[in-house]
Amino acid sequence: MEQSRSFKASIATHTDAGIKKSINEDAIGFRVPEASLLTTKGAVAVVADGVSSAEAGKEAAHRSVEAILDNYFKTPELWSVKHAVQKTLTTLNSELYNLGREMPNEARGYICTLSILVIKSHLAYLFHVGDSRIYRLSAEDGSFKQLTRDHVAAISDDKQYLIRAMGMDTTLNIDASTVELRQGDIFYLDSDGVHDFLDDEQILEVITQGQDDLDQACTTMVKKALAAGSDDNISCAILRIDHLGVEEKGDFSERLTKLPFPPELRPGLKIDGYEVLEELWASERSQLYFVRDMESGEELIMKTPSATYSDDPAYIERFIAEEWIGSRINHPNVVRIVPPKEGAKNFLYYLMERVPGITLQKWIEQNPEPRPSIVADIILKIADGLFAMHAQQVVHQDLKPGNVMILPDGGIKIVDFGAVYAPGLQEIFNPFEQEIALGTLDYADPSYRFGINTYFKGDIYSLAVIAYEMFTGGQLPYGRRMERCKTLEDFQSLDYVPSYRHREIIPVWFDKALEKGCKNDPELRYGTLEEFIQDLQHPNPDFLKDGQVNKKEGNTVFFWKILSFLWFTVLLVVLILVYQNGD
Repeated sequence: MEQSRSFKASIATHTDAGIKKSINEDAIGFRVPEASLLTTKGAVAVVADGVSSAEAGKEAAHRSVEAILDNYFKTPELWSVKHAVQKTLTTLNSELYNLGREMPNEARGYICTLSILVIKSHLAYLFHVGDSRIYRLSAEDGSFKQLTRDHVAAISDDKQYLIRAMGMDTTLNIDASTVELRQGDIFYLDSDGVHDFLDDEQILEVITQGQDDLDQACTTMVKKALAAGSDDNISCAILRIDHLGVEEKGDFSERLTKLPFPPELRPGLKIDGYEVLEELWASERSQLYFVRDMESGEELIMKTPSATYSDDPAYIERFIAEEWIGSRINHPNVVRIVPPKEGAKNFLYYLMERVPGITLQKWIEQNPEPRPSIVADIILKIADGLFAMHAQQVVHQDLKPGNVMILPDGGIKIVDFGAVYAPGLQEIFNPFEQEIALGTLDYADPSYRFGINTYFKGDIYSLAVIAYEMFTGGQLPYGRRMERCKTLEDFQSLDYVPSYRHREIIPVWFDKALEKGCKNDPELRYGTLEEFIQDLQHPNPDFLKDGQVNKKEGNTVFFWKILSFLWFTVLLVVLILVYQNGD
């Protein structure tokens, strides 16, 4: 997460009410955060133009700029830029629209244009609504191009009106795009008080002549717009990329190898104040050890990298990311990452809470015919842990019974961040090709094997397979036929085996939900985890249209009653907890 330390940019802004306006309804601003946030969130420049026909255009513009520069940086670091900005703007648009609705009938609300530039790693992200603009002067070929399009409709040759803006409607239709950066690129943002009176060639001339003094260039731009007859508020910003901060392979490798791999560990050895008690597991890629904090006595799990990969920067980056991502997931059903002692870490490893109990895989072996209510409870708890991960835009990608622990008190813990995927981290440039996590054949989305990332749908697939296996006492929805598949078409042509063939008590509607959850074709699968859980909890009428009925209808009704009672009980407990937290 040190990559951004060499990022450098110069930026200048200027805004003026103009000679014919009593107030300035434009707002403009930027923020370049400290190093860690600069890596994960980027730098931001934004311009907003309050619509003069709106009673509170000025307030809308200033609220928008302040909200972007504040709330965007409060979104989770693991969120992608697009997701974080769109979430911020959706909330902001609703706020502006509702404020406008509260105004007297003759007023026209809180309405403004908005153009946002986010610089993160090697990409520029643009978000735009209205007729303010963003341009780029390319360092590669010297071209000067408008990157946004004006959301206006012409009434006549000299009159036009906005068709899209912040606060104009309950729904927000915003343009989003990305461009690859080059060192030396210059981005220019302005309101229509400039570009309605200066053409692109005149704007480019000011930027080109003022590259050595961006503040002066902005001032000159405003003066030229006024001289050209601008009768509007005038605002502009110029941002120049002085240094991208994207590392070369050598720099990248050097940074990652600052901490050496731990030596081979065995019981009795001590490392950074932790005593190794037992080796729990070892594979080609990593090792797990049961350790004790020699100062506090706390018992923890230490994960160490395999020495086989000590000269593999892509592997090391992935290992470091595991800890970083896991430390940002805070939920009782997800294993907790434990921060190391301050200043005491001399080797590459990370620590987790010790989780007592057995794996779900072992539990399934010990419970070949479990009660539906117990199985449903476990599935719900796994889903709750996934909900927490998905809320952070994190996909587990290797959910399987071996990566779920069943605690002695009946709780569960999702463990192992070795294959996790976070879009926000993927946006950060890495000079090495990163391997694709394949997961475990019987439980992982087959699309992974062919380089297709299905995001949250991948975890839905895994959870559906686990639910199928638990309710059927160890069976799998496609049997063992997946081992023979060579192509994606092979996987998608496999026939699903209805779960009620293994256990007649399972109702058709419930089986249909399992089938849709583990479709090998992701286009036919549930789009969200919420939809899948909804159909497990409540019979979906669409699943009953074909008239299929289980042979043992009495058992099916009994099954449904058990699950309904469990879902209701869990919901009641959640509501009580929410009420208590609210107090």
